Amino acid sequence: MEREAALRIVDEFVHSQALVHHMLAVEAAMRDYATVHGGDPNVWGLAGLLHDFDWEIHPTLEHHPQDGAPILRERRVPEEIIQCVLSHAQHTGVPRDSAMRRALFACDEITGLITAVVLVRPSRSLEDLKVSSVRKKWKDTRFAAGANRVEIEQGARELGVDLWEHVERVIGSMRRIAPALGLDGLGA
Repeated sequence: MEREAALRIVDEFVHSQALVHHMLAVEAAMRDYATVHGGDPNVWGLAGLLHDFDWEIHPTLEHHPQDGAPILRERRVPEEIIQCVLSHAQHTGVPRDSAMRRALFACDEITGLITAVVLVRPSRSLEDLKVSSVRKKWKDTRFAAGANRVEIEQGARELGVDLWEHVERVIGSMRRIAPALGLDGLGA
């Protein structure tokens, strides 16, 4: 599957710019983790890009992401990517039995926390964000309370990486596409 076809799916089902930014951030992190784990960056990136494509039409755990899987199959998304998407939600029971699946779970929540940290900084830029800033906000559980810190820690552990090394890698991934995420400080 080509990225352009995946972007058409995103365009069709996702209207929230914040959600698109989240999906692009996860895609970037997944592409980088693919190179670390010897995977195909295009395949891993597509899993990141499509993982929440159905959130607006299935905004509950009763339906997301499992009810999105038939839609992806109709659009000829490879089953490897669909199974990865399904595995990022613990309630589906799809095991995270590959590096790609573990990476998607690990990258999902942390991108949201990193974005929240950037948005409260005066620069509103990933360029000057340091891990220490994320670490400081991590301790304040009222900050970005929707970012599930337990799942973030679990994801890093399952991926076999230190939490703060993981944060640093994901910041670097997101930094490379900061303009596309609106996190380059130009709107500050």
